[in-house]
Amino acid sequence: MSFPDITAELAAAMPGLRGTLVANAPLAPLTWFRTGGPAQVLFAPADEDDLALFLANLPERVPLTVIGLGSNLLVRDGGVPGVVLRLGKAFAEVSVEEGCRVRAGAGAPDVKVARAAAEAGIDGLTFLRGIPGAIGGALRMNGGAYGGEVKDVLVEARALDRRGHRHVLSREDMRFSYRHCGAPEDLIFVEALFEGRPGDPAEILARMNEITEARAATQPVNTRTGGSTFKNPDGAKAWQLVDAAGCRGLRIGQAQVSEMHCNFLVNLGGATAAEIENLGEEVRRRVKEHSGVTLAWEIKRVGVA
Repeated sequence: MSFPDITAELAAAMPGLRGTLVANAPLAPLTWFRTGGPAQVLFAPADEDDLALFLANLPERVPLTVIGLGSNLLVRDGGVPGVVLRLGKAFAEVSVEEGCRVRAGAGAPDVKVARAAAEAGIDGLTFLRGIPGAIGGALRMNGGAYGGEVKDVLVEARALDRRGHRHVLSREDMRFSYRHCGAPEDLIFVEALFEGRPGDPAEILARMNEITEARAATQPVNTRTGGSTFKNPDGAKAWQLVDAAGCRGLRIGQAQVSEMHCNFLVNLGGATAAEIENLGEEVRRRVKEHSGVTLAWEIKRVGVA
């Protein structure tokens, strides 16, 4: 599918824009599933000021979708209309501050933040090693793994709204709950400040290595997957419900429920986004029929079919 090219129109309305605007940019290579259609426009801002300029001049009628490293994302086959915003290297800086604090751009990989904290002797952020994404996504979904989650360590987050205005949000402002952030949906996170506690670098790095080994032993980390597919319901584990419903290894086309960990969907090679999404919906149907539980998607699905 190809969208009308609106890059010239956008550029004309934003003199001085320094970031890149790409029409009909393929998104499949930017996602871990490696499938899905293009972005009508893919925008990579040069820095925060450039992003503010862009947002202040983006017409309200143009949809805006924000993506990160594409680890927990399914782009539908028809692609994403409007602008897809991706924060790149300009938003990936990580710095250590006094008081066991770490400041990280929203585009910084979670593992990079965990490692910076570990090397500085800051404990409490080790769980980020188990989240395969970037800080922006971790903020938006209160990312967590291995006994920790963002709400445990966040001091504040900085964001821009759809008009380019800047905001600073406290942990309370984020209104965190399980795998959810209650901050306004139009806010685009650009930076986070975390606070841990003193620890021994060697011990912290050893725990990080344990997380790495545990993920490799229990999750299909070297496949085309989108991470955890469904949120854990209250008092239950999603994978156990999927397994009990007989869905381990279930296939639709080239999409499969992982044999290793059945809360993961896998692209065996050439799967369409529709096959992956339909497989997820079939799993939800079977789990509901078997246990009465309605599983909620954890993977973010964007675009048109």
